[in-house]
Amino acid sequence: IQLWQAALSTLNPNPTDSCPLYLNYATVAALPSRVSRHNSPSAAHFITRLVRTCLPPGTHRCILMVCERSDAFASACALARAFPLFTHRSGASRRPEKKTVTVEFFLVGQDNGPVEVSTLQCLTSATEGVRLAARIVDTPCNEMNTDTFLEEHIQEIKKVGKELGIVPTVIRDEELKARGFGGIYGVGKAAIHPPALAILSHTPDGATQTIAWVGKGIVYDTGGLSMKGKKTGMPGGKRECRQVAGTLGAGSAAIKQGFKDTLHAIFCLAENSVGPNATRPDDIHLLYSGKTVEINNTDAEGRLVLADGVSYACKDLGADIILDIATLTGAQGIATGKYHAAVLTNSAEWEAACVRAGEQCGDLVHPLVYCPELHFSEFTSAVADMKNSVADRDNSPSSCAGLFIASHIGFDWPGVWVHLDIAAPVHAGERATGFGVALLLALFGQASEDPLLNLVSPLGCEVDPQEGDAERDSKRRRLV
Repeated sequence: IQLWQAALSTLNPNPTDSCPLYLNYATVAALPSRVSRHNSPSAAHFITRLVRTCLPPGTHRCILMVCERSDAFASACALARAFPLFTHRSGASRRPEKKTVTVEFFLVGQDNGPVEVSTLQCLTSATEGVRLAARIVDTPCNEMNTDTFLEEHIQEIKKVGKELGIVPTVIRDEELKARGFGGIYGVGKAAIHPPALAILSHTPDGATQTIAWVGKGIVYDTGGLSMKGKKTGMPGGKRECRQVAGTLGAGSAAIKQGFKDTLHAIFCLAENSVGPNATRPDDIHLLYSGKTVEINNTDAEGRLVLADGVSYACKDLGADIILDIATLTGAQGIATGKYHAAVLTNSAEWEAACVRAGEQCGDLVHPLVYCPELHFSEFTSAVADMKNSVADRDNSPSSCAGLFIASHIGFDWPGVWVHLDIAAPVHAGERATGFGVALLLALFGQASEDPLLNLVSPLGCEVDPQEGDAERDSKRRRLV
């Protein structure tokens, strides 16, 4: 006890600090005592950093996480990010021993009762989803192409939901063209592995609304004929599939924990490649919405596949809420930074919910300007309904890119449309973060049968905004 107290007395978290114990066999680390109003009270990003830097090597490692119950979900997901699954280092294959990390939660604060089995199951499902999403993104395109994604991961979801009657719908290659999916087909038609639209539908009895998650799944992005810079622009092109990875990870976890509403997970899969059949600048494509698009930038491909995806969700699935998630623009990192995803939506309520969900789960979010009457003219075309890239890159390009997608369901559509641009926060250095899994689970937690997801959901209960802000500010002051 004296050693423990002495270690605590040396800690000066500014923003974090650590102290080794027992000849470096253990380390005690402190999180920030305060965080700002645009950060998560859990200090999730600092948790990941501390674990990466402080955890000793070995095959059996233990972590004791001291936090409040409401921070357990964000803390668990933050811990999961520190342990990526994918590696092809030759040394790893010569070490057959299995590494085990045991995580124990010690809950403090007013709600400090024992952790229920359902809570542990929820944390396990969420962290598995985060690590699955990160593994998909870290896997190179010579292993994770459109065909292998369908073969491996659709089968995985089928196993999860076999007893729920989940059957995937897959539209591939020339069938996409025949059925009018000109966005997905046009982007992926030059690749060896054909493009595809895959839909997983969870349709429980008693559902009151229909929700669609639409993920951009560009397994590799060369930029097409508007080619990215060969030395700096193209490496990292495998990360363009990270949003479909997040959708898959979140969908798997949501189904495992019991999702009460109808949920469609839509994967828009293609490789933006170069070849004799590649889309050219000046080509005009007819998208599933029935609108024509003049291609003035083949490197603005994500919005084309998502436009087909959201249109399908609206026209064929009758969705009440459509959320698309994408690494859509490099400008997102300029607009909201490396840690905050950008949200664009036609609903003020859902904009606030996304921000609050980000604070609760650690996948931070900040709003973009939603003003189609001022911004959509950037896509004006003389020969088609619109172009696919803006005329003026200084005029809120991240907002404009999202509006391109929304235009294919219509700005007067009465449902809720949410666009998440996660280009910057989905990776830290050369590693994927699994960003988006925790956010989707928290944002739609009110539709879950799991009490922990109900707790972190911003839509699960009515909260006065001023009271909520005061509560979160008070909580930040309590964090140690």
